Amino acid sequence: MTTAQTQELDVQPSPLALLLLGREADPRSERGVECPGDLPSPSDPDLVARARAAKEKLGDKVFVLGHHYQRDEVIQFADVTGDSFKLARDAAARPEAEYIVFCGVHFMAESADILTSDDQKVVLPDLAAGCSMADMATAEQVAECWDVLTEAGIAEQVVPVSYMNSSADIKAFTGKHGGTICTSSNAKRALDWAFEQGEPSTSKVLFLPDQHLGRNTAVRDMGMSLEDCVLYNPHKPNGGLTTEELRAAKMILWRGHCSVHGRFSLDSVNDVRERIPGVNVLVHPECRHEVVAAADYVGSTEYIIKALEAAPAGSKWAIGTELNLVRRLANRFAAEDKEVVFLDKTVCFCSTMNRIDLPHLVWALESLAEGTLVNRIEVDKETEAFAKLALERMLALP
Repeated sequence: MTTAQTQELDVQPSPLALLLLGREADPRSERGVECPGDLPSPSDPDLVARARAAKEKLGDKVFVLGHHYQRDEVIQFADVTGDSFKLARDAAARPEAEYIVFCGVHFMAESADILTSDDQKVVLPDLAAGCSMADMATAEQVAECWDVLTEAGIAEQVVPVSYMNSSADIKAFTGKHGGTICTSSNAKRALDWAFEQGEPSTSKVLFLPDQHLGRNTAVRDMGMSLEDCVLYNPHKPNGGLTTEELRAAKMILWRGHCSVHGRFSLDSVNDVRERIPGVNVLVHPECRHEVVAAADYVGSTEYIIKALEAAPAGSKWAIGTELNLVRRLANRFAAEDKEVVFLDKTVCFCSTMNRIDLPHLVWALESLAEGTLVNRIEVDKETEAFAKLALERMLALP
């Protein structure tokens, strides 16, 4: 149907359609979509040179962080690469940098702002680069959940543990209620600590917002059963659970997930084993439990990279994580005679992470070089204080 035909039919785009097109904004979301100023054209042949010139002009005043899932065109300008928490700590270790340009997503930039000094300014090149998982737990929903736990008489037994992939509001809630943050690398240590905060027989954890990391860590790494875990659905009364179910559970898992890692299935694992005899299946712990159970190795993005570095020549690997990283690893290790393939046949980029493209990066760097601060991510002081408390508890983990 043409534009003229839709106008004749008086068809109006929905708010969701406008949001996906990068127009309008959703005030209930952790992110906005407005991008003031004119972006360079993606077809501009001078984009790389412009980015390089702006970065050189800024010198030590700018520090560019690149998450592992970023496009190659962006990652080439990163001063450091890594996962979200490593990058936030790297930013805090560079106090001389006035501007931290975070090529990642919104919650990552928030964490960088929390951990850096007040004099440093964190910039996200595209404000629409959010995280669907982080958006699955809002402050209002989590406060309502805590009311449900209080009415069930178990709130005092519950310690919240929130994944790094959460908004500053959720991190602040966690800090305020005596909990800690975790990464995919230290989730077991965080859960061990949480269960030690009360009586072993009655202690419980509210795990936010990724159900799969919580379930996989509890069952695979800590020896719990699937029956020890219940799923709290914020869109259902009482979370869709009875008081008895809440009282009997050890792990209260939030109904959230990663839209990328959640796509991998048991069929994906079985199919790649048939296609590539002798393949090693290595997946991220944000994958579904049945995928993790069928894999040979499970670990964070940093773990995945190190595992491939240590792998012998001639080995074959099917990786279950974001495609930008897998493709980069495949190119890197081909020279060492290591075959690296994507676990699924379907292309699976992180759509919001991919919003940070070269035009947005050039626009942000050139604006800063001209003395114009754009797209600053700034967490309010009260939220920052409680969120930092939760992060500090994680840093203090043995």
